[in-house]
Amino acid sequence: MKVLVTGVTGQLGHDCVNEFLSRGVEVQGVSSKDFSLTDGAATENYIRNYQPDVVVHCAAYTAVDKAEDEPELCHAINEEGTRHIARACAEIGAKMVYISTDYVFPGDGDKPYEVDAPKGPQNVYGHSKLAGEEAVQELLKKYFIVRISWVFGIHGKNFIRTMLNLAKSHKELNVVNDQIGSPTYTRDLAVLLADMVHTEKYGVYHATNEGFCSWAELAAEVFRQAGRDVMVTPVDSSAYPVKAVRPKNSRMSTEKLVDNGFTLLPRWQDAVGRYLIELQSESLL
Repeated sequence: MKVLVTGVTGQLGHDCVNEFLSRGVEVQGVSSKDFSLTDGAATENYIRNYQPDVVVHCAAYTAVDKAEDEPELCHAINEEGTRHIARACAEIGAKMVYISTDYVFPGDGDKPYEVDAPKGPQNVYGHSKLAGEEAVQELLKKYFIVRISWVFGIHGKNFIRTMLNLAKSHKELNVVNDQIGSPTYTRDLAVLLADMVHTEKYGVYHATNEGFCSWAELAAEVFRQAGRDVMVTPVDSSAYPVKAVRPKNSRMSTEKLVDNGFTLLPRWQDAVGRYLIELQSESLL
């Protein structure tokens, strides 16, 4: 098997490449230095020339608030860029993994969203990622659309690293408690994706670490496991106004993974513990 991973400089792309390498799979990671997703000819030519069996598309425009001011660029990357990749995959007969997001849902209620629940993105980023999903489904039959949320990994910025940095200078932090979801550790997700591409169990999946929490609960657990003496004060999201609407309910059902014989990701608390060990091993803690 020959695999191409986009977004290699990001958290998930980095871990996907390492996971495939650890399995002895021929893999190539690419970034915007190799080709721009906004350049359809360059994107499609690169894939045609490399001739992968699978493209794992991790690259995306992810600046959620900035996207409100740059909707055209956000859609050019997340929608049209994805369309270019899907078109090339269709041409060469490759499987495609498209990484999507909980932001495709309206974010209301308190029940986990099933994979086929009605969509209703509330911001530009969510609309662009949903449009990317639709492009994949329109052009391909051999696809895995995998929605994730609250991502953290060793290779980049994320909420956990932000909290740990703030803990160096704060003994008390106010953290939002009215947004509920599931953290996703990219090392765990990379294992699942590497398993998935060896199958023909195509379709739409939700893949996060098991269990739900608020951002405040996640911060408190990080400080507890890291041995940081920081008090977390839960606050309403209205205390931190942002340009892009954030979903209050980011819960997603992972039942389809079980139905198709895939192993669920470990519980989020366990993932946090292993991530902290990884940060320590890299002298980042």
